[in-house]
Amino acid sequence: MIRFLAVAAFVVLFLILSIPLLITEWIIGLINMDVKNRSSLAIVNWAFRLCLWLSGTKVTVLGEENVPGDTPVLYVGNHRSFFDILLTYVRVPRPTGYVAKKEMIRIPLLNNWMKNLHCLFLDRKNIKEGLKTILAGVGKIKEGISVCIFPEGTRNKNNDTFLPFHDGSFKIAEKSGCPIIPMSINNSASVFEDHLPKIKKAHVVVEYGRPILISELTKEERMRIGEHVQNIIAKAYFKNKELV
Repeated sequence: MIRFLAVAAFVVLFLILSIPLLITEWIIGLINMDVKNRSSLAIVNWAFRLCLWLSGTKVTVLGEENVPGDTPVLYVGNHRSFFDILLTYVRVPRPTGYVAKKEMIRIPLLNNWMKNLHCLFLDRKNIKEGLKTILAGVGKIKEGISVCIFPEGTRNKNNDTFLPFHDGSFKIAEKSGCPIIPMSINNSASVFEDHLPKIKKAHVVVEYGRPILISELTKEERMRIGEHVQNIIAKAYFKNKELV
């Protein structure tokens, strides 16, 4: 429980004590949005890295050379833990917004930082609103902001399995033409979800696959893009099980 209390205390203190930073970031954004993007990225990266250190999480990263630093991308990964966001966000080379469930917008201060980071809030029960979120994601890509989405739609609670990848999650890449970067995440639930409410030391493996351009896929692969990308991630996932 000590690790849980340490992480929880840090998160609460960070959100409260960062109020002056939020005001500063707002002012910076009025003057130079690019500077605000980079400073918000640096601040949250520091906070997430400290959370991972407090939780005792060791991370092995593979294939990071597959992530282009000169163009925005759509990150796509399997999802078993809240820590998936921390584990992957600390590796992004440019401002990146995550697609989150709309309920997150109700959390004071956290929602301000999420907006600073260009996160998108998805209503999974409203198709019309979901389409607006996809179009907003396309807009982010065109602004030079990468987007990360977990196409299973929710955290998968069963180890070594995958929920179906929703094809709609890939519309951002289809409409913007940006590369898709597959992310395979092994053992992240062992940090927290496998033994709630405790946080325990764990070794997580994250692998980034080669960029996928929808325009270069076959017609069948484009029609079943969710299944195609899921197969790539699953192959890396089971390959990396022996590294955990």
